[in-house]
Amino acid sequence: MIKPRIIVTGATGKTGSVVTTELLKAGYPVRALVHREDGRSAWLKAQGAEIAVADISDVERVAGALDDVQRAYYCPPFEPYMIQGAVAFAVAAKEARLEHIVSLTQWLASPSHPSLMTRQLWLVDRLFSMTPGVAHTIVNPGFFADAYLVMTGAAAHLGVFPWIFGNSRNAPPSNEDIARVAVAALMDPARHSRRSYRPTGPELLGAEDMAKAIGRAVGRPVRVVPTPTWLFMKTARMGGFPIDLLSGVRYYIEDHKRGAFEMGAPTTDVLDVTGRPAEDFETIARRYAAQTRNQRTAGNWLRTFAQFMIAPLRPGFNLRRYERELLRPFPSQPQFAPDSRVWRREHAIDSQPAAAGRDHARSAASHAQSLEF
Repeated sequence: MIKPRIIVTGATGKTGSVVTTELLKAGYPVRALVHREDGRSAWLKAQGAEIAVADISDVERVAGALDDVQRAYYCPPFEPYMIQGAVAFAVAAKEARLEHIVSLTQWLASPSHPSLMTRQLWLVDRLFSMTPGVAHTIVNPGFFADAYLVMTGAAAHLGVFPWIFGNSRNAPPSNEDIARVAVAALMDPARHSRRSYRPTGPELLGAEDMAKAIGRAVGRPVRVVPTPTWLFMKTARMGGFPIDLLSGVRYYIEDHKRGAFEMGAPTTDVLDVTGRPAEDFETIARRYAAQTRNQRTAGNWLRTFAQFMIAPLRPGFNLRRYERELLRPFPSQPQFAPDSRVWRREHAIDSQPAAAGRDHARSAASHAQSLEF
């Protein structure tokens, strides 16, 4: 029996690359949609994927990439014009008579969130759900484990785990588990159509829990170091993270502090959908600890120490100017996720305010105006 062809957007990314390889292992023909051909796309091609190069907002190129495709994994680009790319993809999907889209979105997605990206993700979810003739499945994780484990080097070489999220917790999933949920949905549209899944790790963890797990992974004691957001932003800029991403992350930090990722977590969606239990945080951390840059060598220590010392002296982002120049729309009454009635209703959260959120008297609007990095 010939299996349906599946297109994977963002195919060289953290979840897209895993979705691609898992589908290929299962015998599905895969077309990997990428921005450009490079070493990452060459690796996917060597695994058996067909490579298509296109900007996601280019309707004609995307339509060509969807020729003879039946299903899709849609991983949106994190950029100001995300909604344009999604509309282009929906138009092409309808014309191609695509039968099923599995889309990656975000646990925080809501219509009045101060983050432009998050508001657009909420719209993208609804756009695909309304696309005629196309079944739709949503995968909406919170912060990935990857978001915390980018600091594995600091833990391995300096024994510190910088933390910017106050007393809140999360049950972070691995990139691999998120991808496996998407793959399972792609393989069985009849079962997963019109469903929404939130992959999480198996338990809620706070800063101390994560630090201990990372410490066991790197083989040394690791202590939590409360870190101001301005220093995190400077470090992120040094690490090459784009301003498009950080313009949203600054709000997600506040959501995290308000307990947004604790709500409804953990779930059993990874086990229920894939038949495999979700990976625990320490298992994920050991993969990061094994990376070359995180090995405890003199060269890695010197590099990490130098970055640690230089970071406070480096320039940060001027996010207020960035958003002003972007001329992005802004809701008249912006709300962080735990404060949004729409978000709480759509995520089946009880009507009581989050414990973490009760400590914050300022509105999202005034808080947004106070952030300057």
